[in-house]
This record gives sequence, structure tokens and C-alpha cells, in this order.
Amino acid sequence: MEFGRVTSPELAAIDFTLPPDPELTVTTLKAAKNDQPLQVHVGCAKWGRKEWLGKIYPPKAKDANFLDEYVKHFDCIELNATFYNVYPAATITKWKDKAVTNPGFKFCPKFSQSISHIRRLKNAEEITTAFYEGIVAFGDNLGPLFLQLSDNFTPKSLPELKAYLEQLPKDIPVFVELRHKEWFANDEVRQNVFSLFHELNIGAVITDASGRRDCVHMNLSTPHAFIRFVGNSLDPTDYRRVDEWVSRIKQWRNMGLQTVWFFMHQHDERYSPELADYVSEQLNKKLGLKLHRPQFIDRDKGLFA
Repeated sequence: MEFGRVTSPELAAIDFTLPPDPELTVTTLKAAKNDQPLQVHVGCAKWGRKEWLGKIYPPKAKDANFLDEYVKHFDCIELNATFYNVYPAATITKWKDKAVTNPGFKFCPKFSQSISHIRRLKNAEEITTAFYEGIVAFGDNLGPLFLQLSDNFTPKSLPELKAYLEQLPKDIPVFVELRHKEWFANDEVRQNVFSLFHELNIGAVITDASGRRDCVHMNLSTPHAFIRFVGNSLDPTDYRRVDEWVSRIKQWRNMGLQTVWFFMHQHDERYSPELADYVSEQLNKKLGLKLHRPQFIDRDKGLFA
């Protein structure tokens, strides 16, 4: 991922402190009925990573078997593949069948770029219908959907965003990622859009990238958190940032948080399994969870401990 990328020398000067909780987050969590244990899911964005051969995938694994291997290590995926194509149910079913060894595995499809970036949410009814007709084939393996708006989708398009979200099916959770800086630069604009999400029961993606601290807005419009964490090749700051997120998630759990989706990204994706493993390890330790951790081929040799 290139979004929010900065060069290594600049990392030391960045304030990675997570902002305090906005009023919306406090209100949302206070109103949530959280009589069930916190559900936490940790995953990556793609399964087709050749860099993971010999790390978590067998050295001679074929591309066609990468998903079979991925589901052995993670319980969800931020499915970036659906951004580039609207897949038919037949293809979705083939992917679903590969997760049979991990029944609780969840696919979290990204809305097609044809909807979000090309049509910009306008006159996108037919494509949206085709998108939904495909992804419902995931059945019980379907997680929340992820609508990423383009970097040049500004608050001027709030009416289009509202109209589009209002017509979406209500039975599948949706999270929206805002990227243009104007969404965060003005208090009224920020409050309006997150209040809209809250009214429509739409989640707000929190993207933690080094060069875009404004996207770490900390607004929870539903009692469910969708966190896209962008690391920097296992720089020491990556681990400190994860530690702070674990502390905040623990705080949110005590306030009423129901679900966490934590998706690991790296500018160099070869390192995503290591940091995702650290996330799960710390969540297990600090929150008393029992999350399954990635199994590294050479862990016993200390190469990825």
C-alpha cells in the first residue's frame, strides 16, 4: 500500500499518539448492548503474496493454492480482489470452498472501483446489484463490506454518498473509508458525515497510515471497529503503534465495543505476517483472548519469533 507513505528518516518526527475518543464514539459505545464477548478478527488484504513462500506458505506452494494456505493462518481477509472485478457467484463459491478448513473464516469484500471510483456512486445501481449478487455466495463466510472512496471524493459529494448508502441492503454491514483531507479539516463537515454514518448504521473505517494522521479520526459510528493499519517494514514505531492500538481496543471493549476487524498492511507486504502475528499476540496477552496466530515455517529457528 502506498497511501500515507513516508520515508524512513521522517518516521522519528511523526507523532503516532492516537487521538482521544470523539463524543460520537463515547455515545455509540455507551448505547451498545455488549453482553457478549468481544469478537476480534485479524487479517491481511491479499492472499496472493509470493513473498510469503517459505515464511507461512510452503516453499513450493502454487499460486492456485495460496488461499488454501492463507486460511490456515488468519480468520479474515480484507478482500481487495473485488475492487478490480465484479465476480460472479461461481467464482465466489470457489473461494468460499477453500475456507472449509476454517469454518469461522470471513471474507470482507471491497466495493468495486466501478462503483466507487468510476461511477463515483452515481448511476451505479446495476453494478451494485451485480456486486451483491456475487458476494452473497460467501454465505456464512461473508464479513462486512468495505467502501473505499477515492482520494478526490470531497465533501461536495456528500449528497451522492448519502443517497447511495441509503439504498444499500441493510442485512450486510458496510464500512466506509474517507480519504480526502477536507472530510477531516473542518469540524462541521466531519461531524456531519460521521453522524450520517451513525444514523444509517454504517461503520467508519479508521486508517492508520504514517503520512495521513487525519485519517486516524477515531470515530465509531457503530459499536464495531474496522482498522486498516499501515506499517513500515517492522520499524520499531510499528510495534509501539500496535501497543497503543491494543490499549485503545481494550478501553473500547470496556465501554461497549462489540467487534474489531484489524487488517494489516505494509508498504512492503512481505512483512505483514510478522506484524499481524504481533497484533494477535498482544491482543491475547492484554485482553485475555485466544486468537489463532500465523504459523511461521522457521519460527523454531528464531527467524521470525
